[in-house]
Amino acid sequence: MDLFFRIIKFGLTGLLGMAIDFGATWLCKEKIKINKYVSNAIGFSLAVTNNYLINRVWTFQSKNEHWGAEFIKFLAVSLFGLALNTAIIYFFHHRKNGVNFYVAKFFAIILVFIWNFLANMLFTFN
Repeated sequence: MDLFFRIIKFGLTGLLGMAIDFGATWLCKEKIKINKYVSNAIGFSLAVTNNYLINRVWTFQSKNEHWGAEFIKFLAVSLFGLALNTAIIYFFHHRKNGVNFYVAKFFAIILVFIWNFLANMLFTFN
């Protein structure tokens, strides 16, 4: 049952992160006119910082005194997730008759959610 609640907490944290990610990506891409992939990285980075703090305290209730090393692990998982996220967006958006950028981003977020939960549970916060 603990795993179920961790997934729910991770998901709720992820929803907040997704709002931060989408909001920052939209702001950077549409209003500031930054390249869509750079905008994606900015949104993702802001969400990662938020998600680390919430997941450390609430989802995984980490007592690790070496929070800097723990954050580096979280960041490494997240950077791999960012690479996966960007590759998925590129694949779905740039192929012939590709889907809308934001639809591709939504698919990427779902797949990267699975990666991030498992990697953080087994590597970062174990």
